[in-house]
Amino acid sequence: MLAFYFLSLQGLAQKTLSASDNKHDILMPNIDGTAETSSSVYKFNPAVDIPVTLVGTGWSGFALTKIYSKESSSVAKINSLRVSDINSFDRWAADIHSDKAADASDILFYGSMPLPLILMLDKKIRKDAGKIGLLYLQAMGVNGLLYTGSTYFTNRYRPYAYNPNVSMDARTAGGAKNSFFAGHVALVGTSTFFMAKVYSDYHPGSKAKWLVFGLASAATAATGYLRHRGGRHFPSDIILGTAVGTLSGIMVPHLHKNKLFKDENLTLLPFTGRSHGLSLVYRIDRKPYQTISDLP
Repeated sequence: MLAFYFLSLQGLAQKTLSASDNKHDILMPNIDGTAETSSSVYKFNPAVDIPVTLVGTGWSGFALTKIYSKESSSVAKINSLRVSDINSFDRWAADIHSDKAADASDILFYGSMPLPLILMLDKKIRKDAGKIGLLYLQAMGVNGLLYTGSTYFTNRYRPYAYNPNVSMDARTAGGAKNSFFAGHVALVGTSTFFMAKVYSDYHPGSKAKWLVFGLASAATAATGYLRHRGGRHFPSDIILGTAVGTLSGIMVPHLHKNKLFKDENLTLLPFTGRSHGLSLVYRIDRKPYQTISDLP
């Protein structure tokens, strides 16, 4: 589902850019009322971007009210849960529970949401504040659509539901069935990698992007670890949450890039063999072409 969504979105973005070639690269007005031209880092097509953003945010808002109000489980159902029924990859993580770790993950979760505001300290980025805000809303919408869609249609018990030392009230609560997949990790990944990607796009030659991408990786990994220690998610939930968050944060800005600012460091390719999926590679040791004068 994740691969299909992003490849579809990429196709729409490429179609938008191709159509713009015959329109002098003008797609929508900037915040100050002037036209957006090829000198802009990002482009928008209202016919594509508005529906994608509305669907993502609209569904997320609706589904969030549902996934946190799921019907409680019976005591008999909880007592029937067996660690041996968990797949071998995740089984070792069952029974884990730490409220302190879960509380710490909440700090990262809520603290990451406004992080992209730091980008406004950069004068070059601040000029495009409206566009960056719309991009961030879309990235969060994509993340929310994938997360709530998965959690809405599945009922996977959290690791602490298998722990007899946790209160039965917590284990039987409807929220105990929201293990798949790790929403905290996905959101932190979306926010932090979005910030890193946008900064890198505006400053492709800056060595500081090593630091920003490193901080994004550290924040996402720390959230994943804390959600694991808190007994909220299994490893497979965390891995998928990391993938969704990273892709949402990086690919949404990337798919809107002006052709003159295309990021040659980013490669997204399908792979097949023993398994099937997408390979995302980002190189930060090569400076991409920035303007026409830089082209060979």
